[in-house]
Amino acid sequence: MQGLVVKSTGSWYLVRAGDGELLECRLKGKIRLDDRKTTNPVAVGDIVDYETDRDGSQIIKIHERKNYIIRKSINLSKQAHILASNLDQAILVATMVAPRTSLGFIDRFLVTAEAYDIPAKIVFNKKDVLDEDGLEFQQEIIDLYNSIGYECFLISSFDASDIESLKGVLKDKTSLIAGHSGVGKTTLVNAIDPSLNLRTGDISSAHLKGMHTTTFAELFPLSFGGDIIDSPGIKELGLVEMKKEEVGHYFPEIRERMNDCKFNNCLHVNEPHCAVIKAVEEGEISSERYHSYLGILNGEEMEWKEWEIR
Repeated sequence: MQGLVVKSTGSWYLVRAGDGELLECRLKGKIRLDDRKTTNPVAVGDIVDYETDRDGSQIIKIHERKNYIIRKSINLSKQAHILASNLDQAILVATMVAPRTSLGFIDRFLVTAEAYDIPAKIVFNKKDVLDEDGLEFQQEIIDLYNSIGYECFLISSFDASDIESLKGVLKDKTSLIAGHSGVGKTTLVNAIDPSLNLRTGDISSAHLKGMHTTTFAELFPLSFGGDIIDSPGIKELGLVEMKKEEVGHYFPEIRERMNDCKFNNCLHVNEPHCAVIKAVEEGEISSERYHSYLGILNGEEMEWKEWEIR
């Protein structure tokens, strides 16, 4: 029998059967997916085969994943934890204040999604706490990401029309919700589907950062169709290891101009007759995005290697 893993504790797994029944399963023997050193062979979002006998239900096979997101330890153990798999899209929830999501963080998230062909969208939350100047700045950021092909939403979790617009984005898809702690991910999920009634946390007044409430990823069925995966807050977003000449391919605005550069191996840093540098100078490519590109190229933050999407 086949099912979907919706929760993992490391010792047992909650599997949703085809009829919607939730079964507690354990692994039958030792299942190794590959040579990766991971703390969990089975992840939320995995399609598995299971069998049930008098001793309970056991997972006997994990189906091949179309993609996955993995969290790597930055300590000496270098162990990795697969957070979720088989995603249709990744939704980044960002806020301009309380807490502030940097453009560099947004860009690293988008680059990671681009690297593994996972469609990404950005939800800018807490519009209700922005003043006129804040809303104007927020719109500039939205215009920037819209111009390079990323769909953005400016919302308040307390605005019914905003929530309705997001339901259409999530319907009949498996969506990962990610972002810093405190940006309102869980509050947003509760607004989208109140029947889930997930636990929410508060903002730390000392540092205007979120207090962690979600400690592990969990998949929830949406009453209007689809599944949503609520994930722990991300402090820093490390990137997959990639060659320098590959980085530009994950910036759509760089990718569409790189063939016009004089040199095939152009890194768009200081090479002559570079179409990308020219586009930056002429304002066709955002200087902020170009700065993010250079930061990634120079290895800034990449040493964290804390998160990957595959």
